[in-house]
Amino acid sequence: MSNGKHPRQTRILKTVFVVALLGIATIGFFSYSDAGSQQSKQLGDVLTHKVGRQALTVSITEQGTLESRENVEVKCKVRGENTVIWVVENGSVVEKGDVLVRLDTLQIEDTINERSKYALWSLSGAESSRANAKRAALAVKEYEDGRFVIQYKTLEKDLAIAESNLRVARSIALHAKQMWERGYAPEVELAEKEFAATQAELAVKEAKTAIRVLEEYTKPQQLEQLRGALKAAEANRDSLNERAKMDGTRRDLALSEKELCTIRAPKSGMVIYPSAQSWEKTPDIEEGATVHRDQKLLLMPDLKHMQVKVGIHESMVEHLSIGMRAVVTLPEQQLEGSVSEVAAIAEPASWWTGNLVKYDTIVELPEFEGLRPGMSAEVEVFLAEYEDVMTVPVTAVIESVDGPMCWVEMPDGEFERRVVALGDSNDVMIIVDSGLEVGEQVVLNPRGVLQEARDLSLKPEPDATEDEAEEEAGDNDAEVESGEMRSQVPQD
Repeated sequence: MSNGKHPRQTRILKTVFVVALLGIATIGFFSYSDAGSQQSKQLGDVLTHKVGRQALTVSITEQGTLESRENVEVKCKVRGENTVIWVVENGSVVEKGDVLVRLDTLQIEDTINERSKYALWSLSGAESSRANAKRAALAVKEYEDGRFVIQYKTLEKDLAIAESNLRVARSIALHAKQMWERGYAPEVELAEKEFAATQAELAVKEAKTAIRVLEEYTKPQQLEQLRGALKAAEANRDSLNERAKMDGTRRDLALSEKELCTIRAPKSGMVIYPSAQSWEKTPDIEEGATVHRDQKLLLMPDLKHMQVKVGIHESMVEHLSIGMRAVVTLPEQQLEGSVSEVAAIAEPASWWTGNLVKYDTIVELPEFEGLRPGMSAEVEVFLAEYEDVMTVPVTAVIESVDGPMCWVEMPDGEFERRVVALGDSNDVMIIVDSGLEVGEQVVLNPRGVLQEARDLSLKPEPDATEDEAEEEAGDNDAEVESGEMRSQVPQD
């Protein structure tokens, strides 16, 4: 024997081994059978709910922030941009006239100095141009009543002298002619006297021409020149006056804006930052921040008239109406208010709101001591309140192509399918108008325990009715027959 054991002993060991394997297999089989029977028992336990009548409340719950209904806004009135060098603490209680914000005045002081300098320069130029305009006006009058008159009188005197000389020359020439005719004077003397008379006539003509030139040309030319200088001086005077006035106005405006850099409380009360109300739109007001004209710097809320602003999802905003009751839960108390306003336009969706489209809704609160802006609030708006209505849990109803359905447990242990007519609902219960009776037991979560419910919920919606299918089949037959008739027509 190569292995050193008896053949009988070998057979006994093999038999024991086989019996052991059979025993293990038998134990495993019965254990699996017991487990299967136990699982079937668990699937057979169906949870049900007894149909009853009760009061049902349909509401929306949203988170909001407490704010004042009437805020006095404190705005920046200084033009351009400016820097905050001091601001009152958020939530401080101040008296009327107390300093709330101080803005930097360095740039405004530079503007005041610059505009004051320009205003003085312009005023000096305006005074000089005013004197020039007066001199130009006097020059016009001085020429008309002075120099022109002197020139005219001088020319008239010259004309009178020339005319007198002409008369004398003519008399001498006439006497010389008479003496020549009588033979007492030579012809040369006669010619000399007549030449002198001709010269006298030319002198008279020259004097008359000088008077005519003075009246028709010299005087108008001088007047136009003087009047033009007067108008230019007056225009320069007016422009410098306007410049001086403008520079003075800018200086005065800068002086008034310097006063506006110190912002005081318009009334007594609490002061809060705008960021406590809408942080996503208005930056925090702090020392060193840059502000601009008409920017809202601070708010002074009216603590007697408070409200809560909440965002209502677009799917529910149509159910809201003015006057609906709302319960506002604050950290230490609970108040009852009413819906006073629903926004007509939604706030733009953004990444920090999850791209949800919501409409701002205002809930007014009654007067209550201790309310402060910025407090967190949970608002429950009651859309509808029902008394003594038949309800079932929402989980007991499934939607199918045949309508909403429930399954009712019958006395024999079977489950009967019911088509129900539903009403309003909240997150837990739903109103049943018909299809069930009070006291019946409805199955909760029928998809999880009933195969029929799973089949109906997954049943596809039919594409067409039987009549439509028959009409379609008839049309197909007609098309086939017409095709056969066309095929029988001989081709030319």
